[in-house]
Amino acid sequence: MSNAKITLKKVTKVFEMEDVDTHALRGVDLVIEPGEFVSISGPSGCGKSTLLSILGLLDTATDGEYLIEGENIIGLSDDALAEIRNEKIGFIFQSFNLIDELTVFDNVALPLRYGNAQLDSKAVEQRVNEVLALVDMSHRVNHKPNYLSGGQQQRVAIARALVKKPAILLVDEPTGNLDSKSGDLVMGLLADLNNKGTTICMVTHDPRYADMAKRRLYLLDGVIQPAPAVAEKVA
Repeated sequence: MSNAKITLKKVTKVFEMEDVDTHALRGVDLVIEPGEFVSISGPSGCGKSTLLSILGLLDTATDGEYLIEGENIIGLSDDALAEIRNEKIGFIFQSFNLIDELTVFDNVALPLRYGNAQLDSKAVEQRVNEVLALVDMSHRVNHKPNYLSGGQQQRVAIARALVKKPAILLVDEPTGNLDSKSGDLVMGLLADLNNKGTTICMVTHDPRYADMAKRRLYLLDGVIQPAPAVAEKVA
């Protein structure tokens, strides 16, 4: 049996709008193995966001199969999907999505405090401190997000995504709101986390950052293209 983190087989996504059907994904096959760092790039409207939403169980495929750590999620209830999403998937967004009224510690602790397997306060403190140390933000533990730079906020968001030890990190344009220096630092952190064993799937429009992944894929008209050379010519 495969030990893949993610397996997609012939996944399609069709959006029905009035009399027009839009085919966002067309028979996508994708396998992400433990410890991989996969980047997905492509032009606007190629299906990147749709693919990431399906991978993150935020949307469902029109057809095809989706397995996460060997579990087929097709046909599961919304509650079951939410439970798998909360336990197995860590999200990193372009916009950080931190809560301004909470400290860095409390932002990172949220998934632990509201998950199904709630931990006691000592266990929460230990785990939050562990992931803040991983992203070099321990010194900002009592600060609120509006006192942090964009790069620091993204590091906190990465810590929050890691706190429940997810099967995979899904990363959506992580440098989109950052200057080039901060973007480079965040990408260096993701590369370091991957070298330590974290499985990552990242969507990015930036070819420099796409090239930092160990496997680069290109999405065009809802179809995955494996050849980076094609992506570089089109991008």
